[in-house]
Amino acid sequence: MIIYQSTAAEFIQDTINEVLVDNLYNAYQEKIGRTSKNEIRSWENSLAKMSNVLYDPDIPGDVSVAIEFNIPNTSKRVDFIIAGNDGNTENVMIVELKQWEFARKVEGKEAIVETALGKGIRETVHPSYQAYTYAALIEDFNESVRTNNINLIPCAYLHNYFIEEDDPLMDTTYDFYIEKAPIFRKGEINKLRNFVKRYIKYKDKTNAIVQIDKGKIQPSKSLQDALKSMIAGNDEFHMIDEQKVFFEEALYLFNKSMKDNKKRTMVVEGGPGTGKSVLAINLLVEMINRDRLAMYVTKNAAPREVYAARLQGTMKKTHINNLFKGSGSFTEAEKNEFDVLIVDEAHRLNKKSGMFQNLGENQTKEIINGSLFSIFFIDENQKVTFSDAGSIEEIEKYANALGSEVVKRELVSQFRCDGSDGYIAWLDDVLEIRETANKNFIGMDYDFKVIDNPHELLRLIRDKNKIANKSRMMAGYCWEWPKNERRNVEHHDIVIGDFGMSWNLNTTWAIDNSSVEEAGCIHTAQGLEFDYIGVIIGDDMRYEGGKITTDYTKRAKTDQSLKGIKKLAKENPIEANKIADRIIKTPIVHL
Repeated sequence: MIIYQSTAAEFIQDTINEVLVDNLYNAYQEKIGRTSKNEIRSWENSLAKMSNVLYDPDIPGDVSVAIEFNIPNTSKRVDFIIAGNDGNTENVMIVELKQWEFARKVEGKEAIVETALGKGIRETVHPSYQAYTYAALIEDFNESVRTNNINLIPCAYLHNYFIEEDDPLMDTTYDFYIEKAPIFRKGEINKLRNFVKRYIKYKDKTNAIVQIDKGKIQPSKSLQDALKSMIAGNDEFHMIDEQKVFFEEALYLFNKSMKDNKKRTMVVEGGPGTGKSVLAINLLVEMINRDRLAMYVTKNAAPREVYAARLQGTMKKTHINNLFKGSGSFTEAEKNEFDVLIVDEAHRLNKKSGMFQNLGENQTKEIINGSLFSIFFIDENQKVTFSDAGSIEEIEKYANALGSEVVKRELVSQFRCDGSDGYIAWLDDVLEIRETANKNFIGMDYDFKVIDNPHELLRLIRDKNKIANKSRMMAGYCWEWPKNERRNVEHHDIVIGDFGMSWNLNTTWAIDNSSVEEAGCIHTAQGLEFDYIGVIIGDDMRYEGGKITTDYTKRAKTDQSLKGIKKLAKENPIEANKIADRIIKTPIVHL
């Protein structure tokens, strides 16, 4: 959706006559229904600068321009678009506008810089990277761009940015993205004009902006091929038993929805080791191969990063990331905007989205609303934070409210390891989560040991990891994670006597070869597969007086999983202790 569209000449006149803000405000009210003139005025300086850029006799006045184009599948918007023709090709220039005055290079992070944002200095993506990825998003999902040979040309204009000697913004580490999306700074208006004139010489012949705005949303072939290759190359992703059954049922339900245009929601319940993530990824691949607009959704960043890492070498990272989304990505999704949304670890969904839990209404509702067919993979016993709000009851409530037919299934076959239900039942009994018939039966051929020396535990895990790089150390969140030491491999967060170990350095900890020397937590492991796990239990869970005791006051101050528990403890201490007990014990059971 485009907020404002006109010719370059009309845009210049609107700017000169000081009616651009009013026109934008009216367009916003008509198309979106919410904004303020103060918000629009914040763009006024940038748009005036773009008017100056286009005020050139060699840039035709009848070329098309647009402001605020919503990128499909995201809440992101392109600041400014210019469409024209160079004599051979239809070109659409994507201009990312920034009011930055300075930037700093961030070491060790691809395409990341620091600048003044809001009321402080924050890390953000390099402007060239942002423009480049916006173009990649549009190309990935807009069929009109691909089939009609519309050439997307991204760039960034930082009209307030003071050029420095050895400018960090132009550091060689950003060369790849600057080459793909050139950057223009204060005093470089003529350079930007010349860049525009290289591609925009005549009025576009095919009304390219409208084509993009109205284009069919469909993933590109390159994404299909890469995912198909990934699945074929990893035996662990093969489906077995009920996985295959539910896979085919999901396709059947989706085909029905495509035929009758009725919303449907499938809920697949299953415990650890039942292969929910395997089924989710196979469904993603199948939907992409069918040219359907599908995304894999999970709150937890670790599985998204691991799957993306497995695709490295087949395409650019920006393209990969278009397939894997966080659960808060759909606050502004329109009804049935997506063909399929595949939600893994649905028990981890929050009510609201955003860093401060202040965006949207309800993640479950927004996902169901935004997709014709939605499928949720869930285990309500695996909630690991106070904010985890996903439940089957909630899915059914919103599905019914939105007119989506609900189909519920339970996945019971063990993909990861035979007899895991018996093992989990035994752990539940040992940890006094619930009484089971497995008090004295651990299950089938489990190699379970209690080790009283962390050095010995690490030695065992190192030996097991030599087999297939699928053994890791993990710990309960009883040790701090100081912000200024998070990239320091020499700093030991977890210290027990003369034993020391760092928390994981990367979200791809589950597959990084060096990660056996780092401790992970439930947030970096949930939804992923391992052969052996060594678990360090902290002071938040103790065996005292013949009973298992949990104590949430022993958790690290940096632990966000129990944020809000102190307030609840004052209001309802019994309920608070019950919730804390579950959150402390559950990760140990499900690692």
